[in-house]
Amino acid sequence: MADTGNLPLFVLPMVLVPGEIQSLRIFEPRYRQMLDDCLLDDKPFGMIMTDPLSFHNGWNGPRAFGCEAEIISHETKGSNHFIEFVGRRRFKIDRVIDPALPPFEDESMADLIPEMGILPDLETILQRIPEDSEHSKLYLSAEVTFLDDAHELTAFQQTELRATLNGILSKIGGILQIEKDALEDWIEDRTEMVIDESSSSMFAVAALTVSDPEYKYQLLSCPDLKEVFLQLTRFLAEMDV
Repeated sequence: MADTGNLPLFVLPMVLVPGEIQSLRIFEPRYRQMLDDCLLDDKPFGMIMTDPLSFHNGWNGPRAFGCEAEIISHETKGSNHFIEFVGRRRFKIDRVIDPALPPFEDESMADLIPEMGILPDLETILQRIPEDSEHSKLYLSAEVTFLDDAHELTAFQQTELRATLNGILSKIGGILQIEKDALEDWIEDRTEMVIDESSSSMFAVAALTVSDPEYKYQLLSCPDLKEVFLQLTRFLAEMDV
């Protein structure tokens, strides 16, 4: 039976893949509320790419697939919060739960922003939530189904990934003019650190080599790990030409 759950959503024009570590500065009231909820209950959130054609109570909506994110560090500086997080499980959205209020650009919210453009505090915003609202969350959340990625790579798949990654790293080392002996040690250490029998190796390689968010999203949306492997090796082969 598929594993399901409810995740707060961080909707941005960026993509997180399993095993990848990223960081963010949080200052928007809706995401400050979300961070408080996650830290208080020690729970993850969902990092998901923006769908420019989807809107939920005036906010940009999410695409269909995302990655569960576990917070591994948190620091506060003034009104800003800085978090570091790591990608865990892939998920597919089953149902989006709209935020309780629209953006400040909405006519009903415009009076909350003074001429200097300073955002109001969270308590002031929460007072605007209608009494009959189903919840008091300013952020999007969703009911999700987690994809089953708990499978090991075959020996062939591991060999293919190592060979292709070695070629790409060799090219990078050549561009950086790294000394041959040092380059070989660096490539061996990096490859051994990234690739093993776990399926997360594929996403670790993607995090190391793929910068295009659209392509990373393609990997997230693959229906199974076999398709992830085919898509990734095809892309890496094109890089290694």
